[in-house]
Amino acid sequence: MIIDIITVLPELMVSPLSHSILQRAKDKQLLEINLIDLREFGIGRHRQVDDYAFGGGAGMVMMAEPLVNCIESLQKKANYDEIIYFSPDGRKFDQKCANRLSLQGRLLLICGHYKGIDQRVRDHWVTMEISIGDYVLSGGELAAAVLVDAVGRLIPGVLNDSCSALTDSFQDDMLAPPVYTRPEDFRGHKVPDVLLSGHEAKIEEWRYEQSMRITRNKRPDLLRDED
Repeated sequence: MIIDIITVLPELMVSPLSHSILQRAKDKQLLEINLIDLREFGIGRHRQVDDYAFGGGAGMVMMAEPLVNCIESLQKKANYDEIIYFSPDGRKFDQKCANRLSLQGRLLLICGHYKGIDQRVRDHWVTMEISIGDYVLSGGELAAAVLVDAVGRLIPGVLNDSCSALTDSFQDDMLAPPVYTRPEDFRGHKVPDVLLSGHEAKIEEWRYEQSMRITRNKRPDLLRDED
């Protein structure tokens, strides 16, 4: 998979995308991440990428011309399955969305700033809008890092255990069950006996029951379709 990211702060993206699972994915050549500095497409000697909003009001707006010139320059070299813009009014990013995007070949992410980007870019060039939550960030870079991490780990071969991602929270619309490791007894707090039994069927039953209990208590909204 290839993910291209348009940003005015490429240096902000370097660290989140250069460690742990994502770095291993790049080392295995399963994931390629390219940072494109929007200011290279800026207007005039000062590489301007933003301007005042028509109609007045506080805050600046990212201009259409630099963004579209950047997008179209990239499109001359590649075909994108999705051109994604991060916005509070986009569709809420969830595990189902991450699963679907992980099956794509190439994505283009647009990181907004200020009061957002010119609406004409959203109307005519963006194919998908995503929100990572009901709050406002200073820019789209951290949202892009979240998406890349969530999607990148799902690419086959990235995780050492191919089944690991399939047992994560939200994969089956439930939260994950509790997990334990050594020692069996820590300051009088013991690991549940069933996990030490070696009985796979009983262990899976216990994990399902715990997932259901935790989901009902903490995120009942995930079970809204339950009969």
